[in-house]
Amino acid sequence: MKRRRRPPEPAKGAPRWMVTFSDLVTLILVFFILLFSMSQIDMFKFKAISESFRDRQLLDFYPSIIPNEHPTDMEQNDQNTEEEGSEQGDSLDQLLIEIQAFLDQNGLEDVIVANRTERGVVLVLQEQVLFESGEASLIEGSYPFLDKVGTVLSSMPNLVKVEGHTDNRPITTYRYPSNWELSAARASTVIRYLTENHKLESRRFIAVGYGETRPAVPNSGPENWEKNRRVEIIISDPKYDEESLINH
Repeated sequence: MKRRRRPPEPAKGAPRWMVTFSDLVTLILVFFILLFSMSQIDMFKFKAISESFRDRQLLDFYPSIIPNEHPTDMEQNDQNTEEEGSEQGDSLDQLLIEIQAFLDQNGLEDVIVANRTERGVVLVLQEQVLFESGEASLIEGSYPFLDKVGTVLSSMPNLVKVEGHTDNRPITTYRYPSNWELSAARASTVIRYLTENHKLESRRFIAVGYGETRPAVPNSGPENWEKNRRVEIIISDPKYDEESLINH
């Protein structure tokens, strides 16, 4: 008599395909959760961070605590620029000391003022130091001071702006139809003397005629008119850029 085989007992628990399917569903769920979390990123901050990485390297913001024995060209240029700026700042301070000493020795404190501002060293020369009234030709008495200025400028590379100013009384002559022409001519005359007599490069200089538009004091009488008729020589601070120097 043949024995009958027992039918295989059904496997207990879920089918094997169900396990694989559940794993797949779990992975898909995790994937969508990640997508959702990423969609909550502040796009403004994300853009700012991405721009910062585009412009500069991360190490620029977080430099190593270990000194670099071989700095990059950019680091070297920055260092050189800072050193040059510091040296030129020291030169301006020394220039101011020399100019003030010259003024004291020659009794010019009442007609020439030297001071230090954010623009650099500013020299304010009243009209009578340089010119006859209504004229733009230098008088001989102006040469010693301008020669002093030329000497100190020959030892430094700073830009120099020369401004001509007048009082508010109109002038009408064949040569100078208005205060604009007179003030511009006076500024140009000072620059021409410095460049021709001290071999200074003309590209270092800026000549501006302001006429009566920038009075130092109110044009209220002879004493103040005299103060407003002046030439200002600004030996610029290297930290003060050329555009600011022109527009000031």
